[in-house]
Amino acid sequence: MSEDPQPKTEAPVSSPLTGAAAIEAALATMPAASGVYRMLDARGEALYVGKARSLKKRVAAYTQPARLPERLRRMVAETVALEIVTTHTEAEALLLEANLIKRLKPRFNIVLRDDKSYPWLMLTEDHAFPQIVKHRGAHARRGSYWGPFASAWAVNQTVTAMQRVFLLRSCTDNVFANRSRPCLLHQIRRCSAPCVGRIEGAEYARLVAQAKAFLSGKAAAIQRDLAAEMEQAAGALEFERAAAIRDRIRGLTHVQGSGVINPASLTDADVIAAWQGAGQTCVQVFFVRGGRNNGNRAYFPMHTRTEETPEVLAAFIAQFYDDKKPPPLLLASHTLPEQDLVAEALSLKAGRRVEIAVPLRGEKRAVVQHAETNAREAMERKLAESAGQAKLLEAVAALFALPARPERIEVYDNSHIMGTNPYGVMIVAGAEGFARNAYRKYIIRGPVTPGDDFAMMREVLERRFGRALRERAENPDASPAEATPHWPDLVLIDGGAGQLSAARGVLADLGVQDVPLVAIAKGPDRDAGREWFHMDARPPFQLPTRDPVLYYLQRLRDEAHRFAITTHRAGRARSLVSSELDEVPGVGAKRKRALLNHFGSARGVKQAGLTDLEAVPGINRETARRVYAHFHQQA
Repeated sequence: MSEDPQPKTEAPVSSPLTGAAAIEAALATMPAASGVYRMLDARGEALYVGKARSLKKRVAAYTQPARLPERLRRMVAETVALEIVTTHTEAEALLLEANLIKRLKPRFNIVLRDDKSYPWLMLTEDHAFPQIVKHRGAHARRGSYWGPFASAWAVNQTVTAMQRVFLLRSCTDNVFANRSRPCLLHQIRRCSAPCVGRIEGAEYARLVAQAKAFLSGKAAAIQRDLAAEMEQAAGALEFERAAAIRDRIRGLTHVQGSGVINPASLTDADVIAAWQGAGQTCVQVFFVRGGRNNGNRAYFPMHTRTEETPEVLAAFIAQFYDDKKPPPLLLASHTLPEQDLVAEALSLKAGRRVEIAVPLRGEKRAVVQHAETNAREAMERKLAESAGQAKLLEAVAALFALPARPERIEVYDNSHIMGTNPYGVMIVAGAEGFARNAYRKYIIRGPVTPGDDFAMMREVLERRFGRALRERAENPDASPAEATPHWPDLVLIDGGAGQLSAARGVLADLGVQDVPLVAIAKGPDRDAGREWFHMDARPPFQLPTRDPVLYYLQRLRDEAHRFAITTHRAGRARSLVSSELDEVPGVGAKRKRALLNHFGSARGVKQAGLTDLEAVPGINRETARRVYAHFHQQA
């Protein structure tokens, strides 16, 4: 490992040339050091990110397009500039490459779409009686963290099991401090009730130590200690205590249950298996921690149909651990290209040795085969769902007389309360279902008359399509599909003929003529199933109440409505916690809280006299005068 792991960024290497000629011109100043290179298109967006032991040698291969596969030939043809970052080692370059691919999502790379955070199990350490709880996000609170878990369900199951075996509390510190009698969890023997003194601090600390030992993979030792404790209690004729310990042993035995999904030979490892079908790849990951299976999750990386399974798996592993610490052992279904280099990079990331193994026999092989089976079944489910989705989209194309099956459907909706906190939203759907990373929120800037839905819709469409047209204007040499790759094949609007007319007027003013528009109006009494569909040059029509296409269009409309409502509520909540005090210089969150607690509202602060303001705890004379002056400037 190098002493200074920080990469060194070189200036962009660009020229007025394009394609292989631009790359060849860039080689004149290309260093031979290890690092990462980025191919950029005319808009400055990354087409491809790659790493190399020697940048000069690796990039030189792109100057001979005839020897490249078709995918890379297209990438070279679109390249107008190069950016490089030098690193000390190739392992550092691999880590940087994975980070850039995940962040930039270049079109010609294998890209992992993984924007979810993973839940952890936490034992707090800032309280005399630690709490066991599910945790997401940064590890900011002082405590012990165990995980990650594949899903909230997996961590909730573990929390429940830990309560049964170790009787740890899960209530918040506030609830703990205000209990006067044991809660229901104590009644069903899932908590030792430290809140009301049913257990001493030293005994509870012993339970916490046992829980940590269990999570560290020392379950067998814990079970032996409990068995000895049960025999001792029985020998002392403390049968009730012995029965309670027996129940804990039974719970521990149940949690320990071994098998293919709880391999006894694994302590901390991730099992990663890939399965390809129909030009797609499913990667299944099992999280094993402390000898237990913490759940599994399926991933579908984006890649071209020509990518082989080992290459996809290698790219997946590098990007998967970009924002998480790898365990000491990875069990993979395929031997990776540059497997030793990937292991070295992960070791650099973890700060300790990480091994990547491809087992051929025994229990570990059975675990990998189990993961492969799950990957294959997940792939089959996805393909079946995609086939059904494709049929629905074909039916939508036939219904609305579209020239081809829509690949991108945009749905627009608004939300407000009497004109306050107005928001417009756009959701996107296509062959893969809802594309939530493409959803957009629009704060209505106005001026808009309160409740004027037509004006809100006009503003949203002007901003969405106006920006797209500006992108086209910035790339006059590119085709419309290349300049605006996210152009919709169909636009749905929640509303009737009025909304359709307003939307068509906006697009006509912008010069947009190639976007089919459909407005979905709620039926009589707002009954689902009786919606009217409005289109240009076609009388309004309805669909049969059991038509699958109707159900699909309702789902799109309802998803847009849900997103609009949640966006509006979030914006309204933010506005409720703000006040006129935010505008007073020198009044931060602490002083604002002191003023509101003393006077009850911002209005009370505004009406208070100078003497009253000076009497507020935590508000000195200078601050009081500043607040008074802010609200009495006209006096």
